[in-house]
Parts: sequence; C-alpha cells; structure tokens
Amino acid sequence: MKQVDGQKLLASLGSGVDALKGRLTPDAPMDRVTWFQAGGLAELMFQPHDVEDLQTFLKLLPKEVPVTVVGVGSNLLVRDGGIAGVVIRLSAKGFGQVELAGENRIRAGAICPDKYVSAMAMDNGIGGFHFYYGIPGTIGGAVRMNAGANGGDTAERLVCVEAVDRDGNPVQLSKAEMGYSYRHSAAPAGLIFTHAVFEGFPEDKAKIRADMDAVRHHRETVQPVKEKTGGSTFKNPPGHSAWELIDNAGGRGLMIGGAQMSSLHCNFMINTGHATGYDLEYLGENIRQQVFEHSGVKLEWEIKRLGAFMPGREVVPFLGAAED
Repeated sequence: MKQVDGQKLLASLGSGVDALKGRLTPDAPMDRVTWFQAGGLAELMFQPHDVEDLQTFLKLLPKEVPVTVVGVGSNLLVRDGGIAGVVIRLSAKGFGQVELAGENRIRAGAICPDKYVSAMAMDNGIGGFHFYYGIPGTIGGAVRMNAGANGGDTAERLVCVEAVDRDGNPVQLSKAEMGYSYRHSAAPAGLIFTHAVFEGFPEDKAKIRADMDAVRHHRETVQPVKEKTGGSTFKNPPGHSAWELIDNAGGRGLMIGGAQMSSLHCNFMINTGHATGYDLEYLGENIRQQVFEHSGVKLEWEIKRLGAFMPGREVVPFLGAAED
C-alpha cells in the first residue's frame, strides 16, 4: 500500500542535508502524528531545529517539491495514499516557546499549544485568552484558521505573525494583512508560520481562572475529549450550529467502518479503533449529504484533509461538489 518513496527524495537533496540540525524521516507514518491515528505515509518529514534551520532547508529543497506543514495533528485527516513531497513538522524546542513581549503582550512559537498561551496570560493577569484553554491545537494552526471557541477568536488578539516563505525568506504580517474571517485567513498558503504576537488587556487573575475553568468544564462534559478525534468536524454555517443540523438529520452516532460521529457531541468525528482515512472522510461526506437533504444547508469541513486517496478508495464530495 506504500505510495511514496522517501529514500529517493532524501537522496535527491544531496550533501546539503549534512548542514541541517533538524531531523529528516523518509516514509514517515502520519498515523503517529494525527489525533485520529489514521492515514498514510509522508514521503519525507523534516523537523527543523530552529528558524534558521528551516530557512536553510527550504533554500536547499528544489522548488518543484511540494511542502505541507503540520502541527500536532489535532484537526488533521490524512488520506491513506500518503502525502507526496515534504511534510514539515516544527519542533517544540525551536518553535514551542511562550514569553511576555511587552505590556499585555505575549509571543508564542507556532508549535506552542494554545492552552499554554492561555495559562501564560492568566499567570500574568492578561485577559482575553481564556478561549484558547479549550482549543486542542497549536498557535500555528490557530493563526492560520482563526481558531476560536467560547466567545473568542484569534483575530481579536493577534498583533502580527512571523513566517518563512517557500524560498526561505523571513516574512511578517500584521493582523490586517492576515485577512481574517470566520475560521479562515487570507494569508498565502505557502507561508510557514513560526511565531505570533498577541495582545490582551489587564484583568483580575481570579476572573481569568474562573473563565478558564468554565471552558474546561464545558469541554469535558460535552465533548469526547478521551477519544481519537479531530475536534469540530464542520464549521458552523451562518445562523446555525453544525451539531444541531447533524443531530436533526439523524447523524448522531452514525458509523462507517471504524469511524463514527460521536454520540456525545455529533459534530465530533471519532476513530473507534481501526478507522482508515477513507472511513473518516467517507463518513464526513455522508453527513454533509444527509444535512443538505434534510435542511438545505451545505456544511463545510473544519478539519483539514491532506494527501492522496488509495486507488479505488476515492471519496467523492457530496452532490459531486468541488473540494472545500
């Protein structure tokens, strides 16, 4: 079932790789990276040591080789045919720091967990970040998709983003340049975010702690946090809640192969044991079909899907619609 050849790609890079400090892994199993614990191989995975190491690698890598960036894999569905080219997974050592960056400001690395930013804010009496406590992802993903929950989102707090482009050049974008909308940014797809600066406001620590506790309680009581899941599967359409649309269409608990829409929160898709990428995506498209037929609303994926299908195991989007 192997669809990629990482050894060949690694060999094509020549002796330039000797200067790299990070880790190169040919044929890297993505089911060890994603929270769904499903999916094929990455042709070549690179975990850079720091920003300079990332820049060196990108300048070495031929321009025709595709690059995919992943974080901790919390909202990622990898297809069974694997991911061609290079998958870049930032390391915690080089991109996981969180620190104060001025009055009411916090600077965080792209692989820093969202909840660490929330905790740093609370420890320093900075309000406006409690919502991050309930988002099981990292700052890079939060910045890319304008992650939000519990009445807050990334766009409210962001000051600027530091990134590296495909040629290895440093780039900085302001919040306005990110072009934020609901669960979306207009930032160029080829940028690799490395750090972000946020700004909050002075607030009593006890109030922040209470807000974070409320977020934690909500998450633990209404979401399947102990399951192999990718978080919210679909975006909330304007004027609707995705889970209500799914529930009303009979999607709660629906199961295909080893994939199931959670009975606890039916906008959460879970791997019940041995689900494949095909099972998960096929279930998601069936849910979209059922919701459209019941309510006329088209659900859009919030989970990011990457890679190629296995031959003969392609998932066709519902109603033949184009990919989101």
